[in-house]
Amino acid sequence: MKNLVLVFALFLGVHAIQAQNDTTQQESAPSENAQTESGEITDDELEKYAVTMDSVNDMKASLLKDIETMVKSNEKMTNARYNELTKIVDDEAALAKAKATPEEIAFMKEVAAKKEEGTMRIQETFQSMAKDYVGASAYNKIKKALASDPELQKRYQSHLDKLGEVN
Repeated sequence: MKNLVLVFALFLGVHAIQAQNDTTQQESAPSENAQTESGEITDDELEKYAVTMDSVNDMKASLLKDIETMVKSNEKMTNARYNELTKIVDDEAALAKAKATPEEIAFMKEVAAKKEEGTMRIQETFQSMAKDYVGASAYNKIKKALASDPELQKRYQSHLDKLGEVN
């Protein structure tokens, strides 16, 4: 149960990263004209999109694993205690009420710094790959089409499956 709560907390953090990525990508790579968006998506474009998304997802999974390892290997704080303090880490009064030790608070800050560093690295990689590798207009075109095109979704999944075989 302790691990489940930890994984859930980390899962929420990753989704926050993805939401930030989506917002940042929309701001930094605006859609081009409707003709480009409705154009056919080539296998090359879709493969680049799949490589980008697979790479970002691998980075997220790696960050989650690193944070989980940090928490599990900490001998001074249990997973349950970590999960308890995660909910109140930004509230000094609540931390005092929970009798958080300076060591626990320092560890929470260490984990937060690791998460922030990893999140920034993921965002930078995502933005760079979306803009420079896939291309901003192709990225937006594919992302929009994937939301409503079942045939494209199958093609995309095929590319992801191929990448999974390589990894």
